This record gives sequence, structure tokens and C-alpha cells, in this order.
Amino acid sequence: MFLTSYAATWFLPFVLPVCLYVMYTDLSRMKITNNANMALLGIFIVIGLIALPLNIYMWQLVNVVVVLIIGMVLNAVGALGAGDSKFIAAAAPFIAVGDLVMLMWVFAGTFIAALVTHKVAKNTSLHNLAPTWASWHQGKRFPMGFALGATLILYLALGILQGA
Repeated sequence: MFLTSYAATWFLPFVLPVCLYVMYTDLSRMKITNNANMALLGIFIVIGLIALPLNIYMWQLVNVVVVLIIGMVLNAVGALGAGDSKFIAAAAPFIAVGDLVMLMWVFAGTFIAALVTHKVAKNTSLHNLAPTWASWHQGKRFPMGFALGATLILYLALGILQGA
């Protein structure tokens, strides 16, 4: 991994509650709030100064802009929700560019696990534990924040365990 265990150790405790909140709000309301995305970006802006060398920190901030533009295009063509694209942009600076292939594998596994978990809960009596969640009644729409939040958590946890 290109992410250092030092950086991941700094980031994870602050990112974890935001990701859990994103997962919860997307499951319960099918919405990733702008406040959560701004909090995530704010965490990077503050903690990134401690966790990363300044030159890497600045390049990671460039990733926010690049990913946000890509996300806006994907949202415009209907491939991605607005909240999802903003969350991905806010999460982008936490990801080392050299780890993108590994991140895609983590996301693929997390997405499949989240999709199966959601489908099982939705189609069994487990959904009675949270009967008012909007994600149960969305047809084919899936609360992507569930998988995206889990992916960022797992990536940073892997960074702590296997980081440079």
C-alpha cells in the first residue's frame, strides 16, 4: 500500500463516525448529507496537515477537485447520485493514488457484501428492525453510501495494518 500506516492511524478515528453516519442516513433516508461530506473534507484539511507531508497533502487536495468534476459528469448522465458523487470527492484525498487498483477491489467486495446484506435484510423479517427506512422501498435503487462508507473505513483499516 502507498498509504502510510501513520496517516491511516491519524485518519481512521475521525473518519469512522462520519462514514457510519453516511451509511446510516443513506440506508434510512436515501440521502448523504452535505454536512457529512463537508465534515469529511474538513477532517482531511485539518488532520491531513498532521498525517501527511505538505507536498502529498497538497496533491491529495487536487484529487477532490478532479473527482468532484468526474462525479458531476456521472451524476449528470444518471450513473451516480449527487450525494454519492460528493461523498466520493470528499473521500478522495484520503486515498493514495497508487492504491487505486487495490481500492477498486476493496470497493467491489464491499459493494457485493453491502448489496447482499441489504437485499437479505429487505426481503426477510430483519427489515422490521428498522421498518421506516427509505431504502427498503426504493425498488432497484441502492443506498450506495452503505458501500462507500464501508469502503473508506476498510481502506483506512487496511492502511493501519499494511500501510507503508
